[in-house]
Amino acid sequence: MIQFFKNIKGDKAIWGVVALLALFSFLPVYSASSNLVYVVGKGTTMGHLVKHGLLLFLGFGIIYGVHKIPTHFFKGLSIIAMPIVLGLLVYTLAQGTTIDGANASRWIRLPLVGFTFQTSNLAAVVLMIWVARYLAKIKDKTITFKESILPLWLPVFLVIVLILPANFSTAAILFFMVLVLCFLGGYPIKYLLGIVGSGVLCLTFFILVAKAAPDLFSNRVDTWERRIDSFLNGADTEADYQIEQAKIAIARGGIMGSGAGKSRMKNFLPQSSSDFIYAIIIEEYGLVGGLVLLFFYLLLLFRIVVVANANTSIFGKLLVVGVGLPIVFQAFINMAVAVELFPVTGQTLPLISSGGTSIWMTCLAIGVVLSASTKNEKEQSSVKEDETNPLAVLSGQL
Repeated sequence: MIQFFKNIKGDKAIWGVVALLALFSFLPVYSASSNLVYVVGKGTTMGHLVKHGLLLFLGFGIIYGVHKIPTHFFKGLSIIAMPIVLGLLVYTLAQGTTIDGANASRWIRLPLVGFTFQTSNLAAVVLMIWVARYLAKIKDKTITFKESILPLWLPVFLVIVLILPANFSTAAILFFMVLVLCFLGGYPIKYLLGIVGSGVLCLTFFILVAKAAPDLFSNRVDTWERRIDSFLNGADTEADYQIEQAKIAIARGGIMGSGAGKSRMKNFLPQSSSDFIYAIIIEEYGLVGGLVLLFFYLLLLFRIVVVANANTSIFGKLLVVGVGLPIVFQAFINMAVAVELFPVTGQTLPLISSGGTSIWMTCLAIGVVLSASTKNEKEQSSVKEDETNPLAVLSGQL
């Protein structure tokens, strides 16, 4: 065990925040899973807790393995992974079956293990690495929009279009994150404005097609409309019910909360262990618990910025921002939905909510960030060795 901890490299603060979030997640997941047991009639609370623990254990295995990979290797890995991801997205969208009564256009079932896998989460991480690689490649170069269409915007367009029919919120968040990364990477703003306009036109065209052929996309557009209308006017009974139950849970929490495991609204709030787990956390741990959790995500954001700033390569900086920023952004959206500052999106709370794919892909992204921070440590240690080496100092003076 001691040897294992010696092999852990990278930013210790990030390791600590991730470990604390993962350990804390056992409490709300165990409490909220009673909804799945006694209301939905699925499994046992201990079974859901063990499953969550197994997913986190595998997730930390992903972090450990990925953080050992040299940062520059991710350039080549993104080139290999992109066609695989596109193939998985096509397969996922085309299968047209159901999993546990839900639309399966977001998931594929992994053979043998029985887990379901949401391919859009993997696609998001791979796409951000792909964009970071391209932006680093063209840094300090004058490039035209035409030159960037095939290597940059075609993969972005394909990934988002394949995600959009089944998961509008993920597609929208991914598109926004790509724009942010391109802006930070120095891509011309005038071209970005053109991309935004093109994106709006494509979305409008998709909605018109979906309206003309509602059976083609399982009425997903109607779902988007209901959720937005519910947020603005309170018109969607289902979405209204979820938000109202979440607000009741938050109100019951008060300042200090009702105590661990003492939530009542978990038995009435759908998705209490995933999409709306933040409301259950506030009910049990109060405003104080909710703010402490928010603080840890802000601390994670701060350390991500520190790691990105400390990296000496343009690719490393963009890579850390590209895969790290969406984790915190997703957390903020999940929290905003719970307090009705944002329409219902179906985004989970990273490292807290139950669910395999979201945990694994979050761990994959964290592993990439830690890989970049490991490179920073090696470069800093080499600089210190040079400063204390008389021969190196002499050669530098000569």
